[in-house]
Amino acid sequence: MKVTYRQAELLDLPRIVAIYNQAVATRLSTADLKPLNVPQKLDWFLAHDGKKQRPLWVITDETKQIVGWLSLSDFYGRPAYRHTAEISLYLDKNCQGQGIGSQAVAFVESQVKKYQLDTLLAFIFGHNQASQHLFKKFGFTNWAHLPEVALMDGVRRDLDILGKKY
Repeated sequence: MKVTYRQAELLDLPRIVAIYNQAVATRLSTADLKPLNVPQKLDWFLAHDGKKQRPLWVITDETKQIVGWLSLSDFYGRPAYRHTAEISLYLDKNCQGQGIGSQAVAFVESQVKKYQLDTLLAFIFGHNQASQHLFKKFGFTNWAHLPEVALMDGVRRDLDILGKKY
């Protein structure tokens, strides 16, 4: 599937939240345990200003429907880390496994210099093999392993931090 990217607009937030909530239910890619609503994500949305350093893009298909989103977020919120960002990628459940994730990571890599970044980090649960594979395919390597730091539905889960220098 061919996709395009554009800066997210406030009107996109309900769809962004809906896609995120699909991920909440899977327990694969977020530590949130309950679905969120649009007001709960508003401050997060406003923190992603593409004119500055931390963009939020929506991924659209040929019909201009939003099929996913990706963002760059501050790592640890301290000035010394300004050239490091966390990448987040969420796809509608009906659009996974179609190569969109690979296209999205390639797109973000094409934007790294524009946002004056030299390091990207991906926080991925150890049991999320699809995301582990995706990022490793692009040269991300394990920089940290945090064993059993998340408790979801009575199961302890590992978190891996994958990183890549540019």
